[in-house]
Amino acid sequence: QVQLVESGGGLVQAGGSLELSCASSVNIDTFNYMGWYRQAPGQRDFVAGISLDGAINYSDSAKGRFTISRDGTVNTVYLQINDLKSEDTAVYYCNANRLSTTYWGQGTQVTVST
Repeated sequence: QVQLVESGGGLVQAGGSLELSCASSVNIDTFNYMGWYRQAPGQRDFVAGISLDGAINYSDSAKGRFTISRDGTVNTVYLQINDLKSEDTAVYYCNANRLSTTYWGQGTQVTVST
């Protein structure tokens, strides 16, 4: 059974940094794509994604301050966020895709204080 567990969220001052982690219960090389989404009150929006072959894409709002990476040795995907802004406040979710199946984690809250 696939489980994705996010961690690393918290309360941080504007301008600070966080690294979010998404630990998978199964080998992440079985997923063709993994990504991060975030949800403030409202819809869940795409932030960043990384494919099995290492191709990366970011939302326009994430370019420049967000970095996604993966480590297959520990089955974990990371999201580094620098220069945090109040608009980054949201619940951040990890997402993994295998063929036609999508898996989600439970989310980790990021709150940016000004």
